[in-house]
Amino acid sequence: MSILDDEGDVHTIVRAGDQCLVALGSDVVRVAMTSRGPVVIGSGQMLVPIRCKERVVGLLDLRYNGSGTFQPDHVQLVSRLADHAAVAIENARLYEKVRQANLAKSEFVSFVAHELRTPMTSIRGYADLLAKGIVGPLTPQQEEFIHTILSNVERMQVLVSDLRDISRIETGQLLLEMKSVRLIDALEDAMQATRSQIEARCQQLTVDVPEDLPLVYADPARLAQILINLLSNACKYTPEGGHIHVRAWLKGADIHCAVSDTGIGISAEDQARLFTKFFRSEDPAVRQMPGTGLGLCIVKSLVELQGGEIEVESRCGTGTTFTFTVPVAVE
Repeated sequence: MSILDDEGDVHTIVRAGDQCLVALGSDVVRVAMTSRGPVVIGSGQMLVPIRCKERVVGLLDLRYNGSGTFQPDHVQLVSRLADHAAVAIENARLYEKVRQANLAKSEFVSFVAHELRTPMTSIRGYADLLAKGIVGPLTPQQEEFIHTILSNVERMQVLVSDLRDISRIETGQLLLEMKSVRLIDALEDAMQATRSQIEARCQQLTVDVPEDLPLVYADPARLAQILINLLSNACKYTPEGGHIHVRAWLKGADIHCAVSDTGIGISAEDQARLFTKFFRSEDPAVRQMPGTGLGLCIVKSLVELQGGEIEVESRCGTGTTFTFTVPVAVE
């Protein structure tokens, strides 16, 4: 390892067991590394090895300008600084290892999700053809089998889409097309996407969005995705015949949008982990519903990437309200 100081001298450190050689210009000084204490050369220069778990990871070279000398309290202080530097270096290295591991995991997830898309598309395509009777009429049992195939393919496609999104978010590869849009347009897209799901459970959906609401600055597709996820969750965890209510209002420089339901509610303990990746409650009423534990994590990330915030209010047995914000578009 080479270190270039302010005077242009190259300090070459050669490790040899518990010792190293430090070449200072034309002088060679052997510095004992078995001790944690600094080594004072003459009176105006001090070399301090930085050690992590008995391993030398750096060297502090301190010099007085002019005729100053290092005192014992200086040596003690610098020794402590070297210890703190060692901890900081070790923490930085550990953080980098974790970051690299997470990056590798996200890239692997992205690869797997990409590779699953093609076979899922083929399976769905051929199943649709069979369901339409292209190759001949189906028996009731065959129709049931095809319905099961299509249902599971749809679940897999949701999982693949969620995996791709979370991977792109974690690796910084998710691109947003930010523009001035109407919140009601994204909401209408979301209601269209979830209408059949809500109608199948005989639930009532009401909307309270003022017509004069200002435009918001967001990615229209991702804004709709946020609303689809929240509406789908509200439908999933609200009993048949329940009520889902969406409202929006202007407050300061943000539009606030709330999705409320009369569902099973969320415990305080689960609320603390609700936006964590892959988290699913141990509540049997939740476990019996299909899910990946990625939806709300993605929602939170998308809201924050667009400059907003999201929060949840809920009580077990009475329902849940998710409220998120979107910045008002600047004219």
